[in-house]
Amino acid sequence: MLTSEAAHWQTLIDAAAQRVAPFVRRTPILTLKLPGLVAGVGLTLKLEQLQHSGSFKARGAFNHLLSRQVPSSGVVAASGGNHGAAVAYAARCLNHRADIFVPTIAAATKVARLNAYGANVHIVGENYASTLAASAEHQAATGALTVHAYDQNETVLGQGTIARELQQQAPDLDTVLVAVGGGGLLGGISAWYQDQLKLVSVETNGTATLHSAHHHGAPVDIDVTGIAADALGARRIGDIAFAVTERYLDERLVVSDEAVRAAQHWLWDELRVVAEPAGATALAAVLTGAYRAREGEQIGVIICGANTDPASLSSAESKAE
Repeated sequence: MLTSEAAHWQTLIDAAAQRVAPFVRRTPILTLKLPGLVAGVGLTLKLEQLQHSGSFKARGAFNHLLSRQVPSSGVVAASGGNHGAAVAYAARCLNHRADIFVPTIAAATKVARLNAYGANVHIVGENYASTLAASAEHQAATGALTVHAYDQNETVLGQGTIARELQQQAPDLDTVLVAVGGGGLLGGISAWYQDQLKLVSVETNGTATLHSAHHHGAPVDIDVTGIAADALGARRIGDIAFAVTERYLDERLVVSDEAVRAAQHWLWDELRVVAEPAGATALAAVLTGAYRAREGEQIGVIICGANTDPASLSSAESKAE
């Protein structure tokens, strides 16, 4: 029996799902067995990298733009690339101007996608925090609608539609593993599932905002480094995600950059699935044994983004590096 608060979260996510349904894809799942795992363990991959704009973030972007009044000056967003691409894509579909601010570390493939969607791209700052500050200056000068990457209710509720969809597709899951940057994805998934199953966060060593916040009892700034910094590179966990996950999250894991790279290659070599480092981070915890599966456990993993150069994923390329 859901509490009134829990039911409220699910009602809001239900409404978001109805709102964005005409604009986003219902992404497929892939269920498989992995050699070497404990007997009877099943693995379900939610292939959200097949979403419009190449990541889950289209859900939050559409929910935001469809929930708010967009001024003639359009929308503005700061992003490592994926959120910006999602906002640019949503803005193009809904006939709004989009100004997207990205840091200098943003991958060339992500900047190219922004340009392809017709966004006005501003490359400013060496990290997400400085890029966010520049976008705030633009908003103050123009009155554009800010679409935050992870710490606004509309964004979090839109990302929560993934969990709603996954529960319909794979109702028997025991555990779901989710990669964390600013926490919009994990916040939305936690808000939907709550105490219905085990929720596990996965971060890289260089982007462990949630680990740091949990240790200090509140969101704190960290130094962002490493392989997934462009996508998981928020300097601190969002307040919304922190509040929700402190209540519902069961386990917090951290994996190395090497483990993430290996997971990327495994996805490509074994399944021909393209994933960027952030998109493969949650899976890395399963493949390395950082997440210890129980006998018969049914595990769900969100493959959340694919905005990378596929040429970098071949085994030959990996060995050459």
